[in-house]
Amino acid sequence: MESVLAASPVIKVAALCGSLRQASFNRALLRSAAEICEKSVSGMKVEYVDVSPLPMLNTDLEVSGRFPVAVDAFRQKILQADSILFASPEYNYSVTAPLKNAIDWASRPPNVWADKAAAIVSAGGGFGGGRSQYHLRQIGVYLDLHFINKPEFFLNVFQPPLKFDDDGNLTDAETKERLKEVLLSLQAFTLRLQ
Repeated sequence: MESVLAASPVIKVAALCGSLRQASFNRALLRSAAEICEKSVSGMKVEYVDVSPLPMLNTDLEVSGRFPVAVDAFRQKILQADSILFASPEYNYSVTAPLKNAIDWASRPPNVWADKAAAIVSAGGGFGGGRSQYHLRQIGVYLDLHFINKPEFFLNVFQPPLKFDDDGNLTDAETKERLKEVLLSLQAFTLRLQ
């Protein structure tokens, strides 16, 4: 009798960026996270989910209990994900409007964020987006999102050494290792919640 070993399921991570800018450092972090998972984090796949097609939240757009097509597609991506990776730049000490809009659309009943593991990374000047992360964690409490506590990941991109090349690729080895630690923590926490 042959024994059949069941393959471990792959954790599907929906990666959302709060910046719509094509050359965003935060978007570059998500690209790097996907590459790191592909190369050295077995059992985890990061998929970028674009928030730019979403209309601004307006419940008048919900007709007969149905969402606009772009909103429904976005909600399905979140629903199908096992966990969430946010790249949250800081605008005026908080999360960005595009990210908050995406969060609000996915929280419309039924809330598709509930009971998912999540992690946050951010890049910018000064505190590296830290204040946005704390606001995002507060939002997550109400949405029943469960954020990893550690490691925290704030990246000051303007402090030497250079973190990204001219094409927006993450090149700093130490930063890549820190990002990998976040992914491993998210993976472990996701498995615990399942």
